[in-house]
Amino acid sequence: MAPARPQVRRSSIATTISDILAVTRRNLIRYVRVPTLLVFSTIQPVMFVLLFRYVFGTAIRPDPTFPYPYVDYLMPGIFIQTVIFGSTQTGVGLAEDLSKGMIDRFRSLPMARSAVLAGRTLSDTVRNAFVVLLMGVVGYLVGFRIHTGLLDSLGGVGLALAFGLCFSWISALIGLAVRDVESAQAASFVWLFPLVFASTAFVPAIAMPGWLQAWAKVNPVSVSVDALRGALQGWKSTTYHLGLALAWMAAILIVFVPLSVHKYRRTV
Repeated sequence: MAPARPQVRRSSIATTISDILAVTRRNLIRYVRVPTLLVFSTIQPVMFVLLFRYVFGTAIRPDPTFPYPYVDYLMPGIFIQTVIFGSTQTGVGLAEDLSKGMIDRFRSLPMARSAVLAGRTLSDTVRNAFVVLLMGVVGYLVGFRIHTGLLDSLGGVGLALAFGLCFSWISALIGLAVRDVESAQAASFVWLFPLVFASTAFVPAIAMPGWLQAWAKVNPVSVSVDALRGALQGWKSTTYHLGLALAWMAAILIVFVPLSVHKYRRTV
């Protein structure tokens, strides 16, 4: 009997992965069938690029040590902002599935409890990848350039998507808790807006009031943006900011994955 145990474990893992991929596919098909969901999720970041590039960009100056134009300072912040705001769709989607009874149907199926949540966060990460690619094209058209190599750039993109995935788990818990689409949208942006705009995504910490600088320097958005700037522009200590960003992501996953799965199991 002993040799059979590893086989059962592998089968269980394979089944869970299959369930996750099935839910991911279901959510991605929905984006294809309702293209307006994807269209409207790309309009906002494009507007931010144009607004900060041609309106606020004329008045904002990056960190004095930053050797490139403001647009190169801006775009890493836009990338992180894009995946964070995109992560709110996880909570909105789960709240919508709850209101329509889809969660009850999933719970009645012989599938892993974590598959619905993992599939939703994974599909939203795939959508985020498409939007980040689009933002890269838009950024290039307005003057954005990458000043590092291909591997560093790909690593930076992977970091941004991983950061968005972590925030999707926070959004998942919010969506399961409020159980309403409008409330999920409102609850997400209430805490995301100050987190993003009280960071170094668009302006350096030295441009902020002294009492805000301390938070801005350790804000998870700030450290991730600075790590991404290091990957794309070769600026500042990439290792230091990357370590902080990975620590924040690990902390978010450790806290919010179990909480989200627990809340899902108790949802009736």
